Amino acid sequence: MARTVASHVIGVISDTHGLVRPEAVTALVGSELIVHAGDVGGPDVLTTLGRVAPVVAVRGNNDRGPWAAVLPEREVVEVGGCRLYVLHDLKTLDLDPVASNLHAVIAGHSHRPLLQTRNGVLFVNPGSAGPRRFTLPIAVARLEIRRGRLGARIIELPVGRP
Repeated sequence: MARTVASHVIGVISDTHGLVRPEAVTALVGSELIVHAGDVGGPDVLTTLGRVAPVVAVRGNNDRGPWAAVLPEREVVEVGGCRLYVLHDLKTLDLDPVASNLHAVIAGHSHRPLLQTRNGVLFVNPGSAGPRRFTLPIAVARLEIRRGRLGARIIELPVGRP
């Protein structure tokens, strides 16, 4: 008998800058896919996240070198009937999300967590899960798709420095 998947869980992380916090990994457990919105910081980050779930990652402005050259600047991910557009810096958005039939735009760069709906499209910035910047929270996001409907939440991580 065929099994129907009722929901999909996508973990979203950004701006790790080479630091994979155990709290971030714990928050991403249970994801069937992890999306990294850039400023990865090194291939070890992707390897570690890949132990939790398959990873789709884009290149951020601080990702340099041969390991980063293989990462695209933008990626479209389709899960559970939803189209997600992933890039690092929202200021470089190069298309109209509504005209492109996107359900969500995922970006990092600012280190500021954000969930905002604009013209029916969800904009997600998971914040930074890497080194703390100023007084901004350390966070990841979780997307859940149920029957083609997309929901999201920011998960602040209870961590100290770095």
